[in-house]
Amino acid sequence: MSGSRSIRDDIETVLVTQQQIDDAVGDLASRLTEVFADRNPILIGALKGAFIFFADLVRRLDFPLEIDFVVARSYGNSTVPGCIDITTDVSCDLTGRHVVVIDDIVDTGQTLKALVAVLEERDVASVHTCCLLDKPERRRCDFQPDYVGIVIPDYFVVGYGLDFSGHHRNLPFVGVLRPELYSSSDQ
Repeated sequence: MSGSRSIRDDIETVLVTQQQIDDAVGDLASRLTEVFADRNPILIGALKGAFIFFADLVRRLDFPLEIDFVVARSYGNSTVPGCIDITTDVSCDLTGRHVVVIDDIVDTGQTLKALVAVLEERDVASVHTCCLLDKPERRRCDFQPDYVGIVIPDYFVVGYGLDFSGHHRNLPFVGVLRPELYSSSDQ
């Protein structure tokens, strides 16, 4: 394929290497095992971004658990903070269960905070959140994930499930997208 363009050309710098991701996933798996090994939790992957992280994390958990998925988005232009649109809901009964929501990144915190509130209304035993990446500089609400792999600065990042306009999810690392490729940094 001569002359084909690589998506790696869109990356200004690698922010989190494959090895750092692998180490963080291992650490999170150990921490989740300590807390949930005897609780048969339901792990809920937040799609689409968390699918790679979710798969890598779940394969490192050697205890009984169930998995499910949700697609949830904050209402883009709503005047009510924390409104959430669940376009694909979980398919299992959460009543009395320990739930761990797995997401790729927390920046504003609004979507995860609203999702946790919705799940808590379903008579669960507990709801916890686990995110590979955390961008606390972008927080717009009072929300802190329970388990965080890596805290990163406020850069527009892609790779390892994170995308820009549907692209770059397949990069094996997390990289800073070249600024000239986007018009705003609302990631």
